[in-house]
Amino acid sequence: MSLKAQITEDMKTAMRAKDSARLGTIRLLQAAMKQKEVDERVELDDVAVVAIVDKLIKQRKDSITAYEGANRQDLADVEKAEIEVLKVYLPERMSEAEITAAVAAIVAGLGATGPGDMGKVMGAVKAQLAGKADMGLVSAAVKAALSK
Repeated sequence: MSLKAQITEDMKTAMRAKDSARLGTIRLLQAAMKQKEVDERVELDDVAVVAIVDKLIKQRKDSITAYEGANRQDLADVEKAEIEVLKVYLPERMSEAEITAAVAAIVAGLGATGPGDMGKVMGAVKAQLAGKADMGLVSAAVKAALSK
Protein backbone atom coordinates (compact mmCIF):
# COMPACT_ATOMS: atom_id res chain seq x y z
CA MET A 1 0.00 0.00 0.00
CA SER A 2 1.38 3.39 -0.95
CA LEU A 3 1.90 6.04 1.68
CA LYS A 4 -0.78 8.19 0.07
CA ALA A 5 -3.32 5.36 0.32
CA GLN A 6 -2.28 4.72 3.94
CA ILE A 7 -2.96 8.36 4.80
CA THR A 8 -6.43 8.14 3.26
CA GLU A 9 -7.18 4.98 5.24
CA ASP A 10 -5.93 6.63 8.45
CA MET A 11 -8.25 9.57 7.78
CA LYS A 12 -11.22 7.23 7.47
CA THR A 13 -10.22 5.49 10.70
CA ALA A 14 -9.91 8.83 12.51
CA MET A 15 -13.37 9.83 11.23
CA ARG A 16 -14.91 6.60 12.52
CA ALA A 17 -13.17 7.00 15.89
CA LYS A 18 -14.23 10.67 16.08
CA ASP A 19 -10.60 11.59 16.78
CA SER A 20 -10.86 15.24 15.75
CA ALA A 21 -7.25 16.21 16.54
CA ARG A 22 -5.78 13.39 14.45
CA LEU A 23 -8.35 13.95 11.71
CA GLY A 24 -7.50 17.64 11.46
CA THR A 25 -3.79 16.94 11.13
CA ILE A 26 -4.34 14.28 8.46
CA ARG A 27 -6.60 16.64 6.54
CA LEU A 28 -3.86 19.31 6.64
CA LEU A 29 -1.44 16.75 5.23
CA GLN A 30 -3.86 15.71 2.50
CA ALA A 31 -4.46 19.36 1.58
CA ALA A 32 -0.70 19.93 1.26
CA MET A 33 -0.38 16.82 -0.91
CA LYS A 34 -3.29 17.86 -3.14
CA GLN A 35 -1.85 21.37 -3.48
CA LYS A 36 1.48 19.92 -4.64
CA GLU A 37 -0.27 17.66 -7.16
CA VAL A 38 -2.33 20.53 -8.58
CA ASP A 39 0.56 23.00 -8.69
CA GLU A 40 2.97 20.63 -10.40
CA ARG A 41 0.43 18.47 -12.28
CA VAL A 42 2.01 15.25 -10.99
CA GLU A 43 0.95 12.15 -9.09
CA LEU A 44 2.86 12.04 -5.80
CA ASP A 45 4.99 9.03 -4.99
CA ASP A 46 6.13 8.01 -1.51
CA VAL A 47 9.32 10.10 -1.70
CA ALA A 48 7.34 13.26 -2.49
CA VAL A 49 4.87 12.54 0.33
CA VAL A 50 7.75 12.09 2.80
CA ALA A 51 9.17 15.46 1.65
CA ILE A 52 5.79 17.10 2.32
CA VAL A 53 5.59 15.50 5.78
CA ASP A 54 9.13 16.73 6.53
CA LYS A 55 8.15 20.25 5.49
CA LEU A 56 5.02 20.19 7.67
CA ILE A 57 7.01 18.95 10.67
CA LYS A 58 9.58 21.70 10.18
CA GLN A 59 6.78 24.29 10.06
CA ARG A 60 5.34 22.91 13.31
CA LYS A 61 8.76 23.03 15.01
CA ASP A 62 9.16 26.68 13.98
CA SER A 63 5.68 27.41 15.35
CA ILE A 64 6.50 25.71 18.64
CA THR A 65 9.56 27.93 19.04
CA ALA A 66 7.48 31.04 18.35
CA TYR A 67 4.66 29.99 20.68
CA GLU A 68 7.00 29.12 23.53
CA GLY A 69 8.75 32.46 23.06
CA ALA A 70 5.35 34.16 23.44
CA ASN A 71 4.47 32.05 26.52
CA ARG A 72 1.64 30.25 24.70
CA GLN A 73 2.28 26.70 25.86
CA ASP A 74 -1.30 25.69 24.98
CA LEU A 75 -0.68 26.39 21.30
CA ALA A 76 2.78 24.79 21.43
CA ASP A 77 1.20 21.61 22.82
CA VAL A 78 -1.23 21.48 19.88
CA GLU A 79 1.70 21.75 17.45
CA LYS A 80 3.60 19.01 19.31
CA ALA A 81 0.57 16.71 19.04
CA GLU A 82 0.42 17.38 15.28
CA ILE A 83 4.11 16.50 14.95
CA GLU A 84 3.45 13.13 16.63
CA VAL A 85 0.66 12.39 14.13
CA LEU A 86 2.87 13.38 11.18
CA LYS A 87 5.89 11.35 12.37
CA VAL A 88 3.92 8.15 11.76
CA TYR A 89 4.30 8.72 8.01
CA LEU A 90 8.08 9.12 8.04
CA PRO A 91 10.40 6.18 7.36
CA GLU A 92 12.88 5.05 10.01
CA ARG A 93 15.46 7.80 10.45
CA MET A 94 19.21 7.32 10.40
CA SER A 95 21.16 7.76 13.63
CA GLU A 96 23.79 10.48 14.02
CA ALA A 97 26.57 7.91 13.65
CA GLU A 98 25.06 6.58 10.40
CA ILE A 99 24.67 10.13 9.08
CA THR A 100 28.27 11.00 9.94
CA ALA A 101 29.53 7.84 8.22
CA ALA A 102 27.43 8.47 5.10
CA VAL A 103 28.56 12.10 4.89
CA ALA A 104 32.22 11.11 5.32
CA ALA A 105 31.88 8.59 2.47
CA ILE A 106 30.26 11.18 0.19
CA VAL A 107 32.88 13.82 1.03
CA ALA A 108 35.66 11.32 0.27
CA GLY A 109 33.94 10.22 -2.95
CA LEU A 110 33.62 13.78 -4.20
CA GLY A 111 37.12 14.75 -3.11
CA ALA A 112 35.77 17.77 -1.22
CA THR A 113 38.41 19.52 0.83
CA GLY A 114 36.94 22.55 2.54
CA PRO A 115 33.96 24.77 3.28
CA GLY A 116 33.96 26.01 -0.31
CA ASP A 117 32.71 22.60 -1.41
CA MET A 118 29.65 22.75 0.89
CA GLY A 119 27.15 23.25 -1.96
CA LYS A 120 28.51 20.40 -4.02
CA VAL A 121 28.50 18.03 -1.03
CA MET A 122 25.01 19.06 0.14
CA GLY A 123 23.63 18.40 -3.34
CA ALA A 124 25.01 14.87 -3.32
CA VAL A 125 23.96 14.25 0.28
CA LYS A 126 20.40 15.44 -0.34
CA ALA A 127 20.10 13.08 -3.31
CA GLN A 128 21.20 10.09 -1.21
CA LEU A 129 19.71 10.83 2.22
CA ALA A 130 16.48 12.70 1.43
CA GLY A 131 13.69 11.28 3.56
CA LYS A 132 16.06 8.99 5.45
CA ALA A 133 17.72 11.55 7.71
CA ASP A 134 17.02 14.82 9.49
CA MET A 135 18.55 17.39 7.16
CA GLY A 136 19.52 19.62 10.10
CA LEU A 137 21.76 16.86 11.43
CA VAL A 138 23.05 16.20 7.90
CA SER A 139 24.01 19.85 7.45
CA ALA A 140 25.89 19.85 10.75
CA ALA A 141 27.70 16.65 9.78
CA VAL A 142 28.72 18.13 6.42
CA LYS A 143 30.04 21.28 8.08
CA ALA A 144 32.01 19.19 10.58
CA ALA A 145 33.43 16.94 7.84
CA LEU A 146 34.51 19.90 5.68
CA SER A 147 36.08 21.84 8.54
CA LYS A 148 38.56 19.05 9.33
